[in-house]
Amino acid sequence: QVQLVESGGGLVQAGGSLRLSCAASGSIFSIATMGWFRQAPGKQRELVAAITSGGTTNYADSVKGRFTISRDNAKSTVFLQMNSLKPEDTAVYYCNAHIARMGTWGKNDYWGQGTQVTVSS
Repeated sequence: QVQLVESGGGLVQAGGSLRLSCAASGSIFSIATMGWFRQAPGKQRELVAAITSGGTTNYADSVKGRFTISRDNAKSTVFLQMNSLKPEDTAVYYCNAHIARMGTWGKNDYWGQGTQVTVSS
């Protein structure tokens, strides 16, 4: 069993900051790319940011310069620092990780339960 547990969402005013965390646990052999996605009401889930195990990052154009993704490989945790938040950043944010489980071959996608981020104007 593998679990991703997110924390750090909440309500913030426009221009404010939030920091999301996502910790992976369970029978894990290795973790490759980790990332954050978001889904606003009536919209499709979209990539926000991703980071490889070596630290290479990838951001959606809409968050470049405002959000920073990082990870602690020793703790199997990924973070998303969100600054200069805008009302259009309001969404449920989901953590994703490509994980190889102990005793298996190949990686599978795992998702967190989602955390609500609401930015008021």
